[in-house]
Amino acid sequence: MTDHTRTDAAASHAARQKLLDQLGGTKGMVCSAIPVAAFVAANAALRRLPLAIGIALAVAVLIAVWRMARGEAFTAAAGGVFGVAAAGGVAAWVGSAGGFFLIGIWASCAGAVLLAVSLLARRPLTGLLWNTLHGNRHPWREDGPSRLAHDVATATLTVLFAARFGVQLWLYENDSTGWLALAKVGMGVPLLALALLVVFWAFRRSTKRLVERR
Repeated sequence: MTDHTRTDAAASHAARQKLLDQLGGTKGMVCSAIPVAAFVAANAALRRLPLAIGIALAVAVLIAVWRMARGEAFTAAAGGVFGVAAAGGVAAWVGSAGGFFLIGIWASCAGAVLLAVSLLARRPLTGLLWNTLHGNRHPWREDGPSRLAHDVATATLTVLFAARFGVQLWLYENDSTGWLALAKVGMGVPLLALALLVVFWAFRRSTKRLVERR
């Protein structure tokens, strides 16, 4: 195995591990869901949007403090606080509890459009990412099986983001805040983790064909 091959394999493994760490696993999913649940419950019980936003933000701060006390980095632990603050700001601006979810809804739309455009341009985004991680040294688009794998991986992510956007926008327009919260959690990390299995398969297939054969 050459030095370049060892470096490429290490880069792939490090990138996969970093992405999994950022998702946070079950703990990350629970920590991100608790402020959302607190917001929905407070809004339903109190019928006062500013107070519900304040409660959600306070819960997010408490979770961040707990995570930092357990040794997590500030940026990782406090990310949820900034997210809740931004979501609460939008909800206050539009004057609707459903507004708490608007950033996520339109972020899903933007993600779906970006991924779809990369497919139409015959430059699937996962393939561009894989090649970037490997120093842009490999002709992955000229290798049919590798390009097909990244077409499948990018299409999987496109369907996921488009489904998030469609379902959650429909719930938002129907003022179904409780169901919207469930959709946000259920279509968040769990489905993304499944989609990333396809992405990692595409990464591995490209690595085997273009890196490990060298």
